[in-house]
Amino acid sequence: MRNDEININDSTREPRNEGSRALVIGLMAALVLVLIIGTIVVSKNNKNRASDALLLQNQKLEMTNQLSQRDSIINGWVTAFNEIESDIQKITAKEKILTIQSNDPEISQDKKAEILKELVYIKGMIDSNKKKLSALNAQLRNSGIKIAGLQNQIDTLNANIAQRDNDMAALRTDLENRDVQIGELNVKVGNMQTALLNDSTKISQQTAEMNKAYVVSGTFKDLKEKGVVIKEGGVLGLGKKESLQENFQDDNLFTQVDITKTKTIPVNSKSAKLVTEHPASSYEMVKDESNKTIAYIEIKDPATFWKLSKYAVVEVNN
Repeated sequence: MRNDEININDSTREPRNEGSRALVIGLMAALVLVLIIGTIVVSKNNKNRASDALLLQNQKLEMTNQLSQRDSIINGWVTAFNEIESDIQKITAKEKILTIQSNDPEISQDKKAEILKELVYIKGMIDSNKKKLSALNAQLRNSGIKIAGLQNQIDTLNANIAQRDNDMAALRTDLENRDVQIGELNVKVGNMQTALLNDSTKISQQTAEMNKAYVVSGTFKDLKEKGVVIKEGGVLGLGKKESLQENFQDDNLFTQVDITKTKTIPVNSKSAKLVTEHPASSYEMVKDESNKTIAYIEIKDPATFWKLSKYAVVEVNN
């Protein structure tokens, strides 16, 4: 009995062992599958993390480059702004000096030429800074950087440059207009000088004409033959007096003199008399005691001497 029981127990234990073994194998297979899947998932996650880390690194690097580029651009703008502001200060200082110099009423042509040359130089500085500001403005627009302060500064600098340009243009126009005014004034002065010269010439001519006098001397016979004197008056041929012939035509018979310069009339004769009328107090017959002759007639008061007649006819008796 016991042997049969033992056999029966052995036969029933054998199938149970096989089932347990299958379960263990299944569990192990499932575990392996889980491990494989876990490994795949972990590997994939690691790859994703690495990819994300690389992406973040690239983004960080890109942002760093952008910030660096932005800083470089801003630093360039600041440098350019400082240069332009420095130029504007120089231009303003020069403008003040040139304005003072140009307002000098006695400014010379050389100084004016120097100022105009300086204005050309300043105009070049202004144009150069205009180009810089235009380039900065374009660079700011193209950069995509929105910084209100920079744009405001560009606008302010543009306004300052435009004002300096207008001031320089006004100063240049003022100098050019002054040249025109000076030219017109010179013409007026020239015309006045010409008029004064003409007037002076006329006055000189008139004065010379007023100061003209005519002198002739000779015996009565000579003077009569020349048609200068005649004898008139008297009764029955007695008491006739020599006088100047009226309406004689030839002044060439006389010697022309200037009454302001003529102090004497040569005579050199034993006797002499003035046929023309001259106040006795205005002249004197001066004798030469060595040969008892009348040497000359001294005109003591020219204005009075020539007052009644601008002709002096001296009749001599050799």
